[in-house]
Amino acid sequence: MSQVNLEQISAKLESENSADRMLALASLRHVTAQEAVPLIKKVLEDQSLQVRSMAVFALGIKQTDECYPILVRLLETDPDYGIRADAAGALGYLEDLRAFEPLVRAFYEDTDWLVRFSAAVALGNLKDKRAYDVLVQALDTDEMVLQQAAIAALGEIKAVEAVDKILRFAQSDDWLIRQRLAESLGNLPSEKSVSALKYMAKDSHPHVAEAAKISLQRLADAGF
Repeated sequence: MSQVNLEQISAKLESENSADRMLALASLRHVTAQEAVPLIKKVLEDQSLQVRSMAVFALGIKQTDECYPILVRLLETDPDYGIRADAAGALGYLEDLRAFEPLVRAFYEDTDWLVRFSAAVALGNLKDKRAYDVLVQALDTDEMVLQQAAIAALGEIKAVEAVDKILRFAQSDDWLIRQRLAESLGNLPSEKSVSALKYMAKDSHPHVAEAAKISLQRLADAGF
């Protein structure tokens, strides 16, 4: 991108209109990470939470060596739970295994469910088998969104040993949990997964049934 256009984006990021700043951030998708990150940093402390959230998300997409420490700092210290959750999600996008410990701490120590949810999802995105114990514990929470995240993440880390632990959710009253289970089982090749998916393919909710059929096909394509 030409220097003129980068200067225009930089100028828009200083506009008093938050919509202008958000449009400027959106336009960074056409810019290299090395060019984008210095501009993103200009609005990380923006007065608009929407702008801040968009900037944090952008750090997970436009990846440079600067992004990881910035996101960990936001996850651990930002007073706004939405920004902490955004930072957790962005760390998952980075797929940097250094994020494992900060995300585990956030899951155990943060007081807001949205941050814990984002941390669980991000642990799945890291695809690090060390997350197994954390995610299995999350299955026993009383918060359904955390259960959903844990079920999905156990599939992401290919934790076949978790099949017995997640199959108890096949009868959940929450169809979203059943859908996450059907999707997760498609990543967990085992006889029990196939059997459960055949059962779930007849689920009363069309999204669950469709997810089960897709997962069955995925397992079949993998030769299972």
